Amino acid sequence: MKLGYTILYVPDVPAALAFYEQAFGLARRFVAEGGDFGELDTGATALAFCSHALLRQMGKSPEPAAHCFEIALVTDDVPAAVTRAVAAGATLTQAPEQMPWGQTVAYVADLNGFAVELCTPMG
Repeated sequence: MKLGYTILYVPDVPAALAFYEQAFGLARRFVAEGGDFGELDTGATALAFCSHALLRQMGKSPEPAAHCFEIALVTDDVPAAVTRAVAAGATLTQAPEQMPWGQTVAYVADLNGFAVELCTPMG
C-alpha cells in the first residue's frame, strides 16, 4: 500500500491550484472538467483539491474552521521558499527556525488558511 494523495476541501479549486503553482512551484497533474477537483504533482503522491460544492453533492458539509492538520513541503532552501510563498499571498505564521534535530522549519498559511510547513529534508 502507498499514499496516493491528500485532498484539501476548498471553496475555489482553480484558485487553490493557481496559488500552489505560484507559491510553491508545483505543477498541475490533473483537473476535472468543471474545475471541482484538481491535483498537483508533488512526486510520489499528489496534493489534491476538491470544491466545497462537490463535497456538498456527496452529502457532506465543509467545516473550514476545523483545520487540524498541515501539509509539509520539503525543500533545501526554506528561506527562499518562504519568500516565494509570501510573495504569492501566503501569510507567514512562523519564520524559518533551525530545530534541535537539525531540520530547518517554517510555516505559512495558504489562501484558505491551511497550514503549510516548509522544511528541509530529515536526516
